[in-house]
Formats: sequence, C-alpha cells, structure tokens
Amino acid sequence: MYNVDYIERGEGKTVILLHSTAAGNKQWRKLIDTLSPKFRVVAPNLYGYGNTTAWSDTKTQTLSDQAALIDQFFHVKNDITIIGHSFGGSVAMMAALRHHDRVKRLILIEPNPFYLLAERSQSAGYKEAANLRNVIKQNGDIGSWEIAAEYFADYWNGAGSWRTMDELRRTKFVAALKPNYHEWDCVMNETTPINMWKAKLPKNTSLLFSENTVTSILELQALFQSKIPQWHYHKYAEGGHMAPLTHPHIINPLIEEILSTMPEKGNML
Repeated sequence: MYNVDYIERGEGKTVILLHSTAAGNKQWRKLIDTLSPKFRVVAPNLYGYGNTTAWSDTKTQTLSDQAALIDQFFHVKNDITIIGHSFGGSVAMMAALRHHDRVKRLILIEPNPFYLLAERSQSAGYKEAANLRNVIKQNGDIGSWEIAAEYFADYWNGAGSWRTMDELRRTKFVAALKPNYHEWDCVMNETTPINMWKAKLPKNTSLLFSENTVTSILELQALFQSKIPQWHYHKYAEGGHMAPLTHPHIINPLIEEILSTMPEKGNML
C-alpha cells in the first residue's frame, strides 16, 4: 500500500493540481489561494514527494502508476478539472484517460510525454530529452546526484542556474530531484498513441507553453497542435518552462481565464 500526501481546500467543483519534477505540491500555493474560494482544490504529492510513499526501486514506474495515486479523488461525480505542469502534465493526461467520463477540463502547462517524439528520434528535441534522461539515470545509479542536478537545473532553468544556487538550495534541490530517476521511465516508455489522446481526452483541453522554452517542449507543442488542432493553445511570453513557479503572476491569471471561459473550438491565443 502507499500513502498519498495532499493539500485540500475549498468547496465546489473539483480542480486537481499535479506538480512538476523536483517541486512538490507546494509549487501551487498561490494558485490554491486563488482558486479555493470557488473550487474544491486538491494538490497531491506524486511518488517520492512530501510524505507520499517513495517508489520502489524494484519496479519500473509508468504513467498509469502515477495516475492511480489520485484515483481516490475521483469519488465525486461532478465535472473535474485537472491542471498539470511538466511531468505533472503527463500524469494529468493519463489520469484524464483513466477517468475520461468524469474529467471535463484539462489544462496542461508544458507537459513532457517525450515518448511521442520517439518517431523523430533524430530530432534535436528528442535528443535533448534522451540526453537528460541518460544523465539522470547514469548519475543516479552511482549516487552522483549533484552532477545530475546541475545538468537538470541548467537545462530547465537556463545555463548557469546551478551556479547561482547557495549550498542550502542545492542540497534541497538534489533531494527533490531523486524521484525523477523513475519518472523518466514514465515519459520515455509510455506507448499510448497520440490518436488515443486525441480521441479520449476532453475537448476542453488547453495547452500552455512559453515562447522561449526548451526545444524538446517546443517540438511536443508543435506535434500536439498538428495532430490535435481542436485543443486550445495559449502562448505566454515570460518565464520559460518553470513559469508556474517563477512567474505565477502570469500563469495563474491565464488559468483563471481558461477556467471561466473554456471556448468550444480549438484556437491559438
């Protein structure tokens, strides 16, 4: 059995918030404050974060494993919204697939199901993702987590990000990164075809992405937009991939707007 650590606040229709790698559910504190007067907001910690059970090293993790963590929050029969950032976005997709009869809205902030780029294995974006996976796995195997953390931080936050961290921040970052060792199996080994996502995920799915994000995410965004044009696509100018943490003043109002409007036809904003 596993324990799921989560924050729950507010009443009304359910909004589930799924955090990114190395962040935990505390990344959503400001958004929880914003949404909880209108919604029942649930923000779980995924495997290995907070007091949620750590993943066993004896098994290969899947997106379905992560999505099963939040099955308990679907006991209500009202329409449910899931919001996911990065790895949390990939888990949100699988959770919405598992509960497609109850999930009415999906907001994905730069989700990272990199396996979808595997057919383009020579693309720059897929190579970037595979290189990052290899650095995490290889250094995790030998306990060189500081090397893995530096590469990870500089990839997602920009070159030199690791050097700007003080020792306490580095120590916390290294500890928070360790669940990512297993998360790579989820996003690189998944087999759900993109046509299944197109058919089963809510028509009210919004994908948010930065104009200046990393190549791997830009390639995924382009793939989604070409294969699933009925989704709603929103660009934001500042903050890059980590904008939900570093620029909540940009991301949170955008989420509020999407929750209040949800157009019926796919578009690009």
